Amino acid sequence: MTTGHEIGATHFADDHGGLSITGITTTPVIAPLVREFKGSYYHMTNRATLVIRLTTSDGIVGEAYVGDEDKSLPELEAIIHKEILPRIRGLNALRTEQVWARSFPATFDILRDRRLGLVALAAVDTAVWDAVGKALGQPLWRLWGGYRNTIEMIAIGGYYGEPLGSIHDEIGFYKEAGLAGIKFKVGGRTPQEDAERVLAARAAAGDDWVIAIDANQGYTVNEAIDLCRRIEGAGIRWFEEPVQWMNDKRALRDVRAIGGIPVCAGQSEFSSSGCRDLMETGSVDVCNFDASWSGGPTAWRRTAAIAHAYDVEMGHHEEPQVSTHLLTSISHGTYAECFHPDRDPFWWNMILNRPPLVDGSLTLSDAPGFGWELNQDYIDKWTVR
Repeated sequence: MTTGHEIGATHFADDHGGLSITGITTTPVIAPLVREFKGSYYHMTNRATLVIRLTTSDGIVGEAYVGDEDKSLPELEAIIHKEILPRIRGLNALRTEQVWARSFPATFDILRDRRLGLVALAAVDTAVWDAVGKALGQPLWRLWGGYRNTIEMIAIGGYYGEPLGSIHDEIGFYKEAGLAGIKFKVGGRTPQEDAERVLAARAAAGDDWVIAIDANQGYTVNEAIDLCRRIEGAGIRWFEEPVQWMNDKRALRDVRAIGGIPVCAGQSEFSSSGCRDLMETGSVDVCNFDASWSGGPTAWRRTAAIAHAYDVEMGHHEEPQVSTHLLTSISHGTYAECFHPDRDPFWWNMILNRPPLVDGSLTLSDAPGFGWELNQDYIDKWTVR
């Protein structure tokens, strides 16, 4: 017998009226970057996102933008409109767990990249939560726990080829902008060469500025440990995704045990269960699960609860328009991440009321939901069809 809480059930009891979901509109946006940015084994020439607006029966609209899948935007839109919306139309958005469960089968197609279903689900889930916050008249940082409303923000930078000028100049820009630190790219050169770059960053930053490093899964275990030894004493906050993906749980554990620098991972996981396994195997000190890649704020909050039980800190892979509310809501959140305006023009141009940075931190307002006022002129400029 089918019960109402089962995934795929077709006869959910639901409230009449209220915050019933009536429709969804999506807008694909791609903005070209002014230069190429290279990490260990990848490069970026544009920034892409999907703007989603979820309408409800009482006129409240949940708004969000998520993801960075420029070549997959049409597929994401198709999944949302053809697979998710028919399942959730008419449901009360306040029933966030029910809406999420009805949307989750979008991830079940084994012949399709599973990340596409997860990003589509994340887009809908994020917009649902914005609508819920607006309906209740509360900011999401408060609804999700309200631990604080101020968070330090660090830049993701240090790309190879120095597209933003010398290491010294790039860090000077971030400090002048009021950021609290940098997550610096490594993993694309030898440990000796990357150590020289990291130590140059520390010399430019001074001792009291946050520096984490991120190899984007670029090293072997021995190479990662070699780098750790070469930068010992440099005050590195964490070493993110230090090792190649094939056997990463054991490899992350070994780097964590031997290298002497806290290890961060989780952005490449698809689920809360995958992050749990990183914690159970003693592989991470910080979990940077990405809500926009892996099922939305609902999935991220589940992961944060697991991390709390394992005494693991939570981060979030970029996406500050979502991460700021998630990370401030909990006691074990770390830093929000952003990019240089040339690397992510969306955060700096799409949000009209972006909070100013003061002494490395930004303070979220009491505006309901995410509280963002989206710049429609900017969206229209870079909309693609």
